[in-house]
Amino acid sequence: MKFIDEARIEVVGGKGGNGASSFRREKFVPFGGPDGGDGGRGGSVYAVADENVNTLVEYRFVKRYQALNGEKGHGADCYGKGADDIELHMPVGTVIVDIDTEETVADLTHHGQRVVLAKGGKGGLGNIHFKSSTNRAPRQCTPGESGEMRALKLELKVLADVGLLGMPNAGKSTFIRSVSAAKPKVADYPFTTLHPNLGVVRMSDTSSFVIADIPGLIEGAAEGAGLGHRFLKHLSRTGLLLHIVDVAPFDPEVDPVREANAIVEELRKYDEELYDKPRWLVLNKLDMVPGDGRREVVDAFLAAFDWPLTNPDDRFAFDTEARRHFVISALTGEGTRELTYAIKDYLDARRAAERAARGEEPTEAPKPYDPLA
Repeated sequence: MKFIDEARIEVVGGKGGNGASSFRREKFVPFGGPDGGDGGRGGSVYAVADENVNTLVEYRFVKRYQALNGEKGHGADCYGKGADDIELHMPVGTVIVDIDTEETVADLTHHGQRVVLAKGGKGGLGNIHFKSSTNRAPRQCTPGESGEMRALKLELKVLADVGLLGMPNAGKSTFIRSVSAAKPKVADYPFTTLHPNLGVVRMSDTSSFVIADIPGLIEGAAEGAGLGHRFLKHLSRTGLLLHIVDVAPFDPEVDPVREANAIVEELRKYDEELYDKPRWLVLNKLDMVPGDGRREVVDAFLAAFDWPLTNPDDRFAFDTEARRHFVISALTGEGTRELTYAIKDYLDARRAAERAARGEEPTEAPKPYDPLA
């Protein structure tokens, strides 16, 4: 199925039914009085977050969703029937924005969340509501109200704990295949990833986290070059970014330091908030570097890139301003185990800090990964 992460739709609530103007007609009852009932309410349009839906493709083709009108009122004190509501099932992570006011109508963050998009109109009043001691035979009734009408923009932002950044062919898809059951396309040419891929990294039966892989960025992405800029929004919900760099490019004219700096600059241009997220450096394709020259290549890159290092004796300092680096080979799996356990420890500590900030009871502290265990 094609991955669709944006759509525009129009939703219209149903009109309420008109109230009835009627009088009781019964043999031997010459003055039966008013008995016109109210009209039924119009149907409303709701958005429902559904974890079984993963794209907005349905809303790319059907643009208008209109609920039914309420039934009009009847005599004999009979009220009109209310119309059924419409539920639009959308992926978890969908942001719904009113196009006219640019107001965020809803942010669907959890399964089952239900939000009204267009409210149906109220039914009109029948003439039974207008009788009084001075108005014994009222003929007035009110029409039903019109339902709300809205033009909406739907924007899907995938929910993931970790997001992958990097140039095309840096090894992002290979990495996510190595540490999870996801199987994104991998090939020896750029832009093999055309849409975001999610992979669940299971550390145990009860512990896991989600990684999001987006198409590679190129220089000028913030201005619209390439594909990656369209999907940078999917990284806005992540708690940690992994900047993956190819330290052994096939083309000798390609400078890994220059490409890494270009990615950081594009991130800053696109969104300062995204730029300020915790970000770790992952030097990939270690298998392409001879064993006796690996340390030299890594040290040279770090010196040129000016990546601020954390205290090596404080491996599990979870300061959001800290910058950490890892050296891996996604193809052979070398270094990936240490990286995934470090991610798990970071996410556990981050969640514990967030719970403490909310005043919740602390849970048992996670044990840091010990590579010698």
